[in-house]
Amino acid sequence: MINIDIKKMLHGSHGNMPLDINIHIKQGEFIALTGVSGSGKTTLLRIIAGLETINEGSIKVHKTTWVDTAKTKAYTPIQKRKIGYLFQDYALFPNMSVLKNLTFVKDDKKLAYKLLDMVNLRQLENRMPQSLSGGQKQRIALCRALMNQPQLLLLDEPLSALDLAMRKKLQEDIKRFHKEFSMTTIMVSHDPSEIYKLSSRVILLDQGNILKDGKAKDVLLKTSGSQKFSFEGELLEIYQADILNIAVVSISEQLVKVVLDSTQANELKVGDQVLISTKAFSPTIKKLKE
Repeated sequence: MINIDIKKMLHGSHGNMPLDINIHIKQGEFIALTGVSGSGKTTLLRIIAGLETINEGSIKVHKTTWVDTAKTKAYTPIQKRKIGYLFQDYALFPNMSVLKNLTFVKDDKKLAYKLLDMVNLRQLENRMPQSLSGGQKQRIALCRALMNQPQLLLLDEPLSALDLAMRKKLQEDIKRFHKEFSMTTIMVSHDPSEIYKLSSRVILLDQGNILKDGKAKDVLLKTSGSQKFSFEGELLEIYQADILNIAVVSISEQLVKVVLDSTQANELKVGDQVLISTKAFSPTIKKLKE
């Protein structure tokens, strides 16, 4: 169990903004933090990691207190927190090979090779970072974040700079690592498709406060306002609700639900790129040509 109850005054482009967060996270959860830019997502990750201080509050992980402003000596140094942190940029050491980038964190070649095998990059162990593609660099950076076998993995929009195909590949890698090492993961993301696929829980921040906290469907689905649209999206799920077949589709930064007939439910599959449109407020869905 991770208990986070913190307050910090932030200084943004619109003046002072209080970050006020109180959440309880269960072991093994995959938390997605989302919200508009400047809502406090990255700052929260940095506070958890010990890279930023707080004005008031505490962070307790299992039976260990990482910080507690009410107790002057209640502080766990960054290096003693069992954390893996993956940034937007790769932050690999340019003068070290792929393997040395991993073993620099922990001198354990067996673990390093296991991680490289899991992302199918062991053949690159002697390559230097500057010779790798962006996707390869980010997969190596993910492996390096796991070398100390963290209790908690923090991901700060790690896939935002990658193309769609590579993002999908990295999403599968992250999902597999999360399960393989039984970690608790907190990920900052603006991508509803990514959030839906990976997270078990979504926390929506707004102006430093928690606006919504729940499943991706509950937090991200657009259920009000005009339903007139014609947009392309990705089919994330098809499920039955009573006698209806329901499709969940990612469009831009929203999730929408569409009722399918039996023919559509049989023809469509998760991962399809689809076109959703309305006619007289009745949404229709069809697969885009490949």
